[in-house]
Amino acid sequence: MPNPTPFLPVLVLLLLALTVGIGILWVSGWLLPRLLKPNNPKPEKLTPYECGVPMFQENARRRYSVKFYLVAVLFILFDVEAAFLLPWAVQYKSNLPSFLAMLAFLATLLVGYIYVWGKGALDWER
Repeated sequence: MPNPTPFLPVLVLLLLALTVGIGILWVSGWLLPRLLKPNNPKPEKLTPYECGVPMFQENARRRYSVKFYLVAVLFILFDVEAAFLLPWAVQYKSNLPSFLAMLAFLATLLVGYIYVWGKGALDWER
C-alpha cells in the first residue's frame, strides 16, 4: 500500500524549522534585555568605525593617491590569471596545444609583472 502522505516528512521538517526559528527570536527578545542592562555609552562607542580606521571629519571628497588606483588595477590584472588558470587546470589532460597556449599566457603575464616591478609600482615606500 503506497504512503498516503509522501510529503509528511517535509511538513514536519518545515514545522520544526519554523518552531526553532521563532523560539530563538523569542528567547533572544526575552533574555537579552535582562542581560544587557541599558547604560549610557560614551560618544566614541556610537561613532561609525570601519576597518580599524576612525572616521575622518574632513570633506568626504578628498583626493586619493594614484598609487591606490594603480594597486587596484594591478590586483585585477593578476587576479585574472587565477580566473584563467583554474578552469584550464581542471580540464588539462596532456594536451600539447593547450599547454603551449597557457605557457604563452603565463609568459605574457610574467613580462607584465617584470615591467611593473621594474617601474617600481610595487614599492610601498615610495
